[in-house]
Amino acid sequence: MSGALCPALFVAAPASGQGKTTVTAALARHHVRQGRRVRVFKCGPDFLDPQIHTVASGAPVHNLDLGMCGSADAAWRLYKAAQESDLILVEGVMGLFDGSPSGADIARYFGIPVMAVVDAKAMAQTFGALVHGLATWQPDLPFSGVLANHVGSAHHAELLKNSLNPAIAWYGALPRDADAALPERHLGLLQAAEIEDLDARLDRLADHLARTGAADLPQAVHFPEVPPPHVEARLAGRRIAIARDASFGFIYPANLDMLETLGAELVFFSPLAGEALPPCDALWLPGGYPELHASVLAAHTEWQASLRAHVAAGKPVLAECGGMMSLFESITDRDGSTHPGAGLLPGHTRMQARLAALGTQVAELPEGRISGHTFHYSRSESPLTPLTRAQTKGGSAGEAIYRHGPITASYVHFYFPSNPVATAALFGG
Repeated sequence: MSGALCPALFVAAPASGQGKTTVTAALARHHVRQGRRVRVFKCGPDFLDPQIHTVASGAPVHNLDLGMCGSADAAWRLYKAAQESDLILVEGVMGLFDGSPSGADIARYFGIPVMAVVDAKAMAQTFGALVHGLATWQPDLPFSGVLANHVGSAHHAELLKNSLNPAIAWYGALPRDADAALPERHLGLLQAAEIEDLDARLDRLADHLARTGAADLPQAVHFPEVPPPHVEARLAGRRIAIARDASFGFIYPANLDMLETLGAELVFFSPLAGEALPPCDALWLPGGYPELHASVLAAHTEWQASLRAHVAAGKPVLAECGGMMSLFESITDRDGSTHPGAGLLPGHTRMQARLAALGTQVAELPEGRISGHTFHYSRSESPLTPLTRAQTKGGSAGEAIYRHGPITASYVHFYFPSNPVATAALFGG
């Protein structure tokens, strides 16, 4: 059977918060320091963990999600990575068996051996029972072994190791190290660009991992040959401006790749730095944290003036989540302070302490069906009648999608490869 062989490992855990991202990033950095080409993938529709892994590996990080992205999309990306790499690392999402499809479903579908990361700071022999459950709950899962995280001493590590069934591989233990921990906020980890000493933290973590069995290359996995989808250059000759900074940083690399495959020229700018919208045919305002920088964005009148001129000219705008929030008349941050927005959409956004929405959603737009996901702590109110509503995986009504002049706006983060034709149409192609 044609395909490519490449060592690969699926990094999982019994729950969120065990250290999957930390260990995956440390593994990537360790192997890069050995001169290896490493490609990292992230399960689920995450934006923040891939930013960390991009810095750790020096290569773009794509998402694997059998729901949002689809199995064919994942298969050809893994095959391409296997052709170009010495190691593939896949970070799971939530707990190993959580969700449908779960991380276990992805590991099983592609035959990638699973290494579980378990936070062992408050346990001893029970560690073995927990890992036994992970390894045997689904007999057809390619479970390999376990790495103990947040271990207190060499004696603690020995207790954990001795509790394991001999058939389960011991990948070693990582000590507690507050100086190497990755900082977080309400949506997850800080964006990579916000962690000034990220490289130093990754190197420190890689030093710890170098002393464990996890530092060795895992077994090779066969990835069948899968060609990339055929895409017509419907955006040839069109220039798309993309906001990209600490306010608007939630961008799938696969979305950028798709726009370029469609033939578009991409130009980036920073509203947070006060940069005006560059000359372009269409604009993409992705999600991010506009609420954290609302006062600065409001003070930069030049970029807002160029934004209004763009809309007045009837040029397409796609505004997703934080991008949409920035276009309303005002935004109230978590401290209760209200700041003016661009005022191009009637309505208001208010941050709240509780999660407002989370999950995969699919939108039936006039341009076509396109999948994506939603994850936000804000609520927005607008007198606009939605163009349509996305649907959740269960078929219930999801996020409102607004069409106001040339603006398409929603809390949904679209995954462009799910429908290249619809994506091109959203940007005027």
